[in-house]
Amino acid sequence: MLCVVLARETTDFPTRGKINLTNPGKKENENMFQASDFKFTQVRPSLVPQLTGSAAYQFLAVIVGITLLTASAHIKIPFYPVPLTMQTLVVLGIGMIYGAGLGGATLLGYLVAGFIGLPVFAGGAGMAYMMGPTGGYLAGFFAAAVVLGSLAERGWTRNWATAAAAMLVGNAIIYLLGVGWLTSIIGWDKAVQFGLLPFLFGDALKLIIAALGVPYLWSKLHQK
Repeated sequence: MLCVVLARETTDFPTRGKINLTNPGKKENENMFQASDFKFTQVRPSLVPQLTGSAAYQFLAVIVGITLLTASAHIKIPFYPVPLTMQTLVVLGIGMIYGAGLGGATLLGYLVAGFIGLPVFAGGAGMAYMMGPTGGYLAGFFAAAVVLGSLAERGWTRNWATAAAAMLVGNAIIYLLGVGWLTSIIGWDKAVQFGLLPFLFGDALKLIIAALGVPYLWSKLHQK
């Protein structure tokens, strides 16, 4: 009986790692669409930390991230009280690609830059601005990046299905803190009307972009 079990295991094992040599492109597609091997107790480096192990490169990644956040904040479609920008895509993308530690450091650096008066936000700077209607969304950016980074380190961003689920979690965190804070200023009805509903369609498009884009980057990394 023991021999049979061992024979079966040694026969099955190679098939799990077998590469289809007749269709090399098939493996790349499988990397994007197969079920993720994610575990809450198993932490693995996210995309950027795998590529940039040194402190100098990670510091540069933080600077690049803050620059992208600043640029995305100023590419906007006017809405009141919160402008519609590409910033949520960049925030969630940083979390998914950088991981919890590096992503959190990037968002913290961005918030500190705005707090000391640098023009990194969409419509102002300083403590007074951060305590205004956008304050909850800014806090949500930091929280969402850390949570998505933690999920990325557990394999959630390596295929489109779990990447989409992670994006939903990130958006929910941003809206929970953002709309919650806005409610304390202008009331629930107006907070939903001005701080949630105008952005749902745009955020759905951003979710699709990130859910397909990040797993694609993972698939290209695995080819190297």
